[in-house]
Amino acid sequence: MEADSVSIWPRIEPFLLGALQVSPTSKLSLHYLRKMAIYVQTRDGCFPVLGWSMWRHIACGKLQLPEELAWLYFETFHLLVDRPPEERLERAECFSQCSSKSELDEQRSKLSVDSLQFLLFLYIQQLNRVSLRTSLIGEEWPSQRARPASPSERETKASSQNKNWDDQAHLSFMLTHLADILELLVEPGQLSQSGQAQRHSQISLEAVESLGLLLEGSVGHGKGIQPVHKLLTKGPLQAQSGFSSLSRSFPLDKLLSCLQQNLTLNPFGMTACLQSGKKLAWAQQVEGAMKRAKIARNTHTAAAGSKIVLMSQVIKQTLAKTSDKLTGANLKIHRCSEAFIYLLSPLRSVSVDKCRDCTVVLGPVQTSVHIHGCQNVRVVCVAGRVVVGASSRCTVHALTPTCPLLLPGNSNITLGPFHTFYPSLEDHMASVGLAVVPNVWDQPLILGTEGLAGPLSKSDTSCYRLLPPSEFHTLAVPLQMDGDTCEIPGGLPPAYQAALSEKKKRIQSWQRTVMEARLNKEQTQQFQELVELKFHEWLLETGHRQELDSLIPPTMTSATKDGSRMKEAKAVNVAGGDGTAATA
Repeated sequence: MEADSVSIWPRIEPFLLGALQVSPTSKLSLHYLRKMAIYVQTRDGCFPVLGWSMWRHIACGKLQLPEELAWLYFETFHLLVDRPPEERLERAECFSQCSSKSELDEQRSKLSVDSLQFLLFLYIQQLNRVSLRTSLIGEEWPSQRARPASPSERETKASSQNKNWDDQAHLSFMLTHLADILELLVEPGQLSQSGQAQRHSQISLEAVESLGLLLEGSVGHGKGIQPVHKLLTKGPLQAQSGFSSLSRSFPLDKLLSCLQQNLTLNPFGMTACLQSGKKLAWAQQVEGAMKRAKIARNTHTAAAGSKIVLMSQVIKQTLAKTSDKLTGANLKIHRCSEAFIYLLSPLRSVSVDKCRDCTVVLGPVQTSVHIHGCQNVRVVCVAGRVVVGASSRCTVHALTPTCPLLLPGNSNITLGPFHTFYPSLEDHMASVGLAVVPNVWDQPLILGTEGLAGPLSKSDTSCYRLLPPSEFHTLAVPLQMDGDTCEIPGGLPPAYQAALSEKKKRIQSWQRTVMEARLNKEQTQQFQELVELKFHEWLLETGHRQELDSLIPPTMTSATKDGSRMKEAKAVNVAGGDGTAATA
């Protein structure tokens, strides 16, 4: 078997879910990560696993990062690494019972990460770096005097771009920086005084196993996916990589050459999905309205963690889907406008990119929902994390155990409580390990335009607001399915529940007024026609008429449509509980 029959490629998820979409601080440059690699491998309690307490000591005491930023990295890595849903739910319960910072620190101190994999995770934060020039700073650790430069136009522009979905960028990044990445895996005793790997350095098999965070591959076409260390220790690549079964190690130069020669584009990435993915059928769509839309999936071929669904250019359409083909998928909603999208399956991750004037209702998202470059978009979700960047006039109704992350470039962002349900919701939440507590949807972290070295706070409210209770409405999902969930999981915050109760009282008062007016038959008919006329005008003004029309099968006659539309609209009014349509 020829060596070139083996393919190795960058994994999707570390770049998609792990790399924060902002230019990173210079304190995570190769210079400092080399020092951190030496530190963790020569100190007790830091290797092979790194606990939160020791990482906080390194991040805050050595790298001089804010503690909240140190926790952000640690927490993001935990979201990235697959863990059983039961473990996630148990951890959520422990965190929800913390009533003080000391109790919270005690729970966090029980968490740990693979030391070398965490180093690699920190290194790939360079993916969205404005400039990838290696830092030439020669000081031992960052000093308080080393302040980041003021943001340039180039940095501001970079905040509105990202490479997280670009598998071509992933391959280019790995080929360009593979030598640096392997250096981080070399044991300290084989490094020069400057901390660089020597020419004949060896990398242990255990260290190469940690490289599986970033790389995977297969032997031959259509064979099963394997971790990279298994491909390098047997078969056609064993000799090429220089693996010695006696020393259980690889020569650095041979390993680097072998990986460079066999690295290729991910066969399950976005490029392959666009070229050979299958079209995904939708339960609700109007004939002819999907001609511009591009909806593709690779779920028929991809393994777990590589499932992709792409939905692009859905315009003036209502789409609804709950399907096993969506379960566990990484979903990208791209350049959609004036659309209503319901995706009610448990998902791995979701990116809403460059959309405008849309409403997106999601099933539970295990890792993150990222809203990027959007205008006037409403997203409703239960998610491990919510991230918003370079967006304006967007509203997010979320149930999330982590603080929403607001990246640079945002304006007029509104955060509100999760305000809907569908029958299978709680079962779907349990399947991805998401609980109703803790829920910190109203405690966002703000990242400044200087990158991750800039301000990180919960007090800066210049780019967002919390939804006032007076503007709050619930949302009714206008679809039927099996399940036991019949109310919003976890309920509503007291102020929002009180606002709904007050609106309900006003509706009841209005109904009593109408009943007490004692209108005759003719007056009742005139009154009903007037109300329906005003309601139709409201539907047209708000755009909800389009959503209701899209929910009616296209084969119905015009007369039947009008009657069905009014019935649906009235049903939505009742479900909303506040005299407005479901998406008001």
